[in-house]
Amino acid sequence: MKKIAVHLAEGFEEIEAISIIDVLRRAGFEVTVVSMNESVEVNGAHKITVKADALFEDLDYDNIDMIVLPGGMPGAANLKAHSGLREEILNFYDMNKPLAAICAAPMVFGNLGLLKEKKATCYPGFEEELHGAIITGEAVEQTENIITGKGAGVAIKFALKIVELFNGKEVADELAVKMIVN
Repeated sequence: MKKIAVHLAEGFEEIEAISIIDVLRRAGFEVTVVSMNESVEVNGAHKITVKADALFEDLDYDNIDMIVLPGGMPGAANLKAHSGLREEILNFYDMNKPLAAICAAPMVFGNLGLLKEKKATCYPGFEEELHGAIITGEAVEQTENIITGKGAGVAIKFALKIVELFNGKEVADELAVKMIVN
């Protein structure tokens, strides 16, 4: 069973986080919701509080198969500012382990130089943060082991792309049918 860590920082986009967590758990992945705070409670951009499964400093990233970053502001900026998370993302990239970010959060990868010469997408207005990326404007984009998504309205499609990455298109399509995703 693949283990995926979804990271929540203060001001995260609730639709993105919950949609991703839900779809990945439906697909049978072990999803750990990670708080970037000192508390397991994390406040979203729209005043919805989510209780995480673990604190960042308590997670053993050797046992994680993928890092996922929901967007939202100031959530994405808070993710970008977290030095420990940046270090783990670079480790994952060096080991060719999958990474995914949606909305404003692809700026975390962009500021680390991970999107140079790669197709990527993000929430409109954050393109300059994707340093060297080939900005497509598509809803969801995958280049090698990095998946990026445009925003809240495509969160389910983004999560299904993660399912496809690990389990194949057929499995992702079957789940989409069960969830009545057109």
